[in-house]
Amino acid sequence: MVRALRPVLLGVVAYCAATASVFSQPGNGAATFPAKPVRMVIPLAPGGGSDIVGRIVAQSLADPWKQSVVVDNRPGAGGTIGNNIVAKSPADGYTLLVSSSTLAIGPALYKNASSDVVKDFATVSLLADQPSIMAVHATVPAKSMPDLIALFKAQPGKYSFGSAGTGTASHLANELFRTSAGVDVVHVPYKSAGLATTGLLSGEVQFMVTNMATALPQVRSGRIKGLAVTSAKRVAAVPDLPTVSEAGLPGFEYTTWYGMLAPSGTAATIISRIHRDLAALAQEPKMQERFAAQGLDARFTAPAEFDAYLKDEVAKWSRVVKAAGLQAN
Repeated sequence: MVRALRPVLLGVVAYCAATASVFSQPGNGAATFPAKPVRMVIPLAPGGGSDIVGRIVAQSLADPWKQSVVVDNRPGAGGTIGNNIVAKSPADGYTLLVSSSTLAIGPALYKNASSDVVKDFATVSLLADQPSIMAVHATVPAKSMPDLIALFKAQPGKYSFGSAGTGTASHLANELFRTSAGVDVVHVPYKSAGLATTGLLSGEVQFMVTNMATALPQVRSGRIKGLAVTSAKRVAAVPDLPTVSEAGLPGFEYTTWYGMLAPSGTAATIISRIHRDLAALAQEPKMQERFAAQGLDARFTAPAEFDAYLKDEVAKWSRVVKAAGLQAN
């Protein structure tokens, strides 16, 4: 993990050096930030990947900031409810958003959302990314990805998958699998990734492409079966699982990313201060270990890099939404 982070850390050091002089200027707000508790809005329900990442980061920032970082879950409408809360909050750094790939999917599905993902937020940093696991209920008679695809094709419309809700990253990940494999399966939306996993554990749904942080404990316990991981390479946390590409869908790749944003108009000095503290966390073995235990790879970036990446992601998921034939409102 430390070796993998080395290029990231070198970039972070260069970024911090370029902005360090800003912090010494009087009146920029960064010198006293944070002077009160910080609210971290998670636009998805507890138990999912965004919630796990957000809580790890919130707990890690509380010590250097010497302030409470309060996690506030505000799920609903594919994350747009929580997004709107942050977009309309004062641009002072005291209300932050930690979201996932779902943030980039919303614009294609929610045409009437009252906030604009690109215009109404200031990017702070990517935080982490992680592959997902293709997991199935224990009763599903498939021991491999080819078995699973053959099963779905033999009985179209019989099997269902769960997601954290219509328009979420977990929904689109499953749609990407459905269209790539050319299978007819039914979508069952839940209110969170945690509830969707509960549905899989109970057999209410039979399979899911679901994030590593949510599924890994259940796969390790044997309560559900992991058939493959969705990354380009195998994952150290589950080295025996092949990639989806290896296991029958060449070229298939999907990872969930997590990032932090602030309301648009937040002073660059405040953004830089938060980013500097996040960069410091990236060097701490304890932080790396907590991420790794959840199957997460730390991915700290400069604000401008995250901004460019977010715009690319919005464009990519717009294409996936169209290919899946999903109805935007």
